[in-house]
Amino acid sequence: MKIGFVSLGCPKNLVDTEVMMGQLTAQGHELTPHPSDADVIVVNTCSFIDPAKQESVDTILEMAEYKKTGRARKLIVAGCLVERYRGDIRKNMPEVDAVIGTNELEQITSLCEGVEPAERNPFVPYLYHDATPRVLATPRHFAYIKIAEGCDHPCTFCVIPQYRGNFRSRRFESVISEATRLFSQGVREINLIGQDTTCYGEDLGLKDGLSLLLARLAQIETEHAKWVRFLYCYPNKVTQKLLDTIADHAALVKYIDMPLQHASAPVLKRMKRGASGDIFLKLLEKIRRTIPGVAIRTSMIVGFPGETDADFHELCQFVEAAQFDRMGAFSYSDEDTSKSFALDAKVDGRTIQNRKRKLMAIQRKISRSRNRLLVGREEAVLIEGPSADSELVWQARLSTQAPDIDGVCYISDPGEAPLRAGEFRRMRITKAHDYDLTGELLVDTEARRAASGLVLIS
Repeated sequence: MKIGFVSLGCPKNLVDTEVMMGQLTAQGHELTPHPSDADVIVVNTCSFIDPAKQESVDTILEMAEYKKTGRARKLIVAGCLVERYRGDIRKNMPEVDAVIGTNELEQITSLCEGVEPAERNPFVPYLYHDATPRVLATPRHFAYIKIAEGCDHPCTFCVIPQYRGNFRSRRFESVISEATRLFSQGVREINLIGQDTTCYGEDLGLKDGLSLLLARLAQIETEHAKWVRFLYCYPNKVTQKLLDTIADHAALVKYIDMPLQHASAPVLKRMKRGASGDIFLKLLEKIRRTIPGVAIRTSMIVGFPGETDADFHELCQFVEAAQFDRMGAFSYSDEDTSKSFALDAKVDGRTIQNRKRKLMAIQRKISRSRNRLLVGREEAVLIEGPSADSELVWQARLSTQAPDIDGVCYISDPGEAPLRAGEFRRMRITKAHDYDLTGELLVDTEARRAASGLVLIS
């Protein structure tokens, strides 16, 4: 049987898709990237905010057309949209033949084969492990590893805990085993993900669990250089021990992804996150003091209920003072099952969009300014492959550019050596753009690799 997948949303969702694909191929089924060739189409959905929900619905309806024009005889909807709107999907979307929630991934084979899935204990949330079959959907040179699932934070704007469940960590050795296998298969970069990676190990009784995990991952012996990064850290969980660990290991990229959401203390209080812009500035100073050359990425929410002009002005001043290397901004989405849905003083849509544009205009200038500081420097880059815009232009990434969410490096002069996706090279940065960089590759020698810290470990 041929199965086609469409995966929407974040990398955490992508890992769920990879796990479902792994289970199907382990049972002898074939995967196809062409929905017109698929016997069964699976859409793994996102429903975090309104635009994601709309994209999910549009994609489901688009894939349903292949039941009319292609060979597909079954359409399965999986993921977060199912957890939130299972009944509505079954009632209002007759095109959908079956649904599967985020805690039911092990049922995918039965549903594709038309067999009644075995009953599962609804009180045991799902979490894959190192022995779970998995087919990577990323390019061969990088991969994601989900080290935890669920979340215990009470953020009022977030509905993730409602369908991902309480926070739970994977076993320490399970993560190490999976990472070791991926590196042995040629993966150059591993990105650790979870709703909050900085809580890793707390439920297992581990003190400084993420620090211990990162140090162990950095020590895995490989035949090639490697990068290890983690995403989605919670500000009050960023400890000095964690920062010291990142600073001490060359394989741990000097990159902190820390969604702060706002800077106004009253807004943060209504978000049930606490802290303030001043507290965050002190934390940023500590991070930069401990990890020279670190790149810091964050995200902000504009238009949260009760956000006044003064609150937004404070946020803008904070972003100017913080000088983030990367920043994204989200318009507040009033989700009906979130706690913030019941809050008063809602901000109108036009004001939210105007504030978002203003905030990103501030960050665009900051980003370009920080990129200009890199012009003339020689840095290690990971070759990605031809650009999506033109096969004549290749692109790469610095260690401080996370895949899919940050900018890239465009290669203006590839040199004489043929380029291969997944190899580390040296680049001289020649031009800065708002979010991307342009550079020329340098002669690739052992000496240059050693000088960059990209030493092969034997």
